Amino acid sequence: MADYDLAIIGGGLNGVSLARDAAGRGLRVILIEQGDLGGAASSATPRLIHGDLSVLERRGFRRVRRALAERGIWLRIAPHLVRPMSFVIPAHSDERPPWLLRAGLYVYDALTNRGGLPASTTLDITHHPVGDALKRPFGIAFAYTDCVVDDSRLVALTALDAAERGAAIRTGARCVRADRTEIWRLAIVDRGHRRTITSRALANATGAWASLVAETVLRQQQPAAAAVQMGQIIVPRLFESDNVYVFQNSDGRLIFASPFERDFTLVGTVTHDFIGDPAIVAMPGADVSYLCEAVSRYFRERVDPTDVVRSVTGVNLSPVSGRRGDGTTLFHARRRKAPLLTMFGGDITTSRLRAERAVTRLTPFYPMSRPWTSDAALPGGDFAWDRFETEVALARHRWRFLEEPQARRMVAAYGSRLPDVLGEAKARDELGPAFGPDLTGAEVRYLMAREWARFPDDILWRRSKLGLTMPAAGRDALAAFMANPSRTG
Repeated sequence: MADYDLAIIGGGLNGVSLARDAAGRGLRVILIEQGDLGGAASSATPRLIHGDLSVLERRGFRRVRRALAERGIWLRIAPHLVRPMSFVIPAHSDERPPWLLRAGLYVYDALTNRGGLPASTTLDITHHPVGDALKRPFGIAFAYTDCVVDDSRLVALTALDAAERGAAIRTGARCVRADRTEIWRLAIVDRGHRRTITSRALANATGAWASLVAETVLRQQQPAAAAVQMGQIIVPRLFESDNVYVFQNSDGRLIFASPFERDFTLVGTVTHDFIGDPAIVAMPGADVSYLCEAVSRYFRERVDPTDVVRSVTGVNLSPVSGRRGDGTTLFHARRRKAPLLTMFGGDITTSRLRAERAVTRLTPFYPMSRPWTSDAALPGGDFAWDRFETEVALARHRWRFLEEPQARRMVAAYGSRLPDVLGEAKARDELGPAFGPDLTGAEVRYLMAREWARFPDDILWRRSKLGLTMPAAGRDALAAFMANPSRTG
């Protein structure tokens, strides 16, 4: 008998989504990730849960309807991570005419059951707060509702849910060889120790490394795929209104400018083919300049490359032919050979559905329960999405030492599981040492014990984005603390 029913290589969003779905259906699951969960492209997304207007423009009605249905599911199962926001498109005659935008949004509204979200509308931005940050030639704009999401926390909480349903999550572990017979036999180097495990099925969810892993580790045929780099930039906050701007660039692309971590703005996305090692990826200067020029066309305040606080970039695989945004799932099984799933690409919005469909492909090989992930909340998400502000108020009432921005960040990160982090503390100094203005020893210990954080960057850039404001002294103190988290004080 094999040790596991399904072994998954890769701890990005596709991998952890497979682990969650399969574990919840009763399968014995192990996930193997050589670095940190969400350590590559899954933490470099545009952070959108949406139907994607650019797909609608290409008449992808079924795809948009499917994505909008998934948007509703995410709001229901992850209301702390997924937040509805108003998306505003300034209209001007140089690009898509206003009547075309209005017609497109009418179709967008018609393709979904909004579930309490407002319908699209027309704004006179000469007399509306959303126009304050914009140059004056734009008289009207169209507003519609979509959602933003914390991508890297979505990965961590999906993995946590998988683990609580029985999946074994092994970070810092690398699969160096996989032999395929009627079962898979995997050689793993786990934090310096080599061991062998067996599994009845294997999933290659290694993202940009899927082809390399197929060739060198699995010794199977490589998928027909091309590497694609995507990138965003983070700049100081450009506007005070609580909305996402959608700008039409002169080349036809749609550029997003989104509020990010209270004091910043996320601008993206630019994509292009990539050649090289995905472990060594940097955003080209031309891409940074492109995004700066795109938003400077609209905002009163010009954005220059020198204003960029951080660039966020990653590489994923996309099919050589077909629709890139849908992602790809390949399934291979034949007589006397254990099944192999290969999953790469795709966006956040449909990640849950992709995993559900992929795991379902294994049902002929062993019994499992029915799909379930559309109805089960992620850890901390057991409240209605429109109660987020209430949860923040309750947190401030229970832990009176929390300032409003701190309470908002922590509810957005942990939801109803915030007591697991803060416990019965009555004062901030009861939470252990402070690292910068917003991180405490109690939170660090929780992330190390429950969410697989091993190094400072795991916390500062993936479990949170506190790296944006953490002073150098705080980083050094955090590194020393994580080397010996059991110490008091």
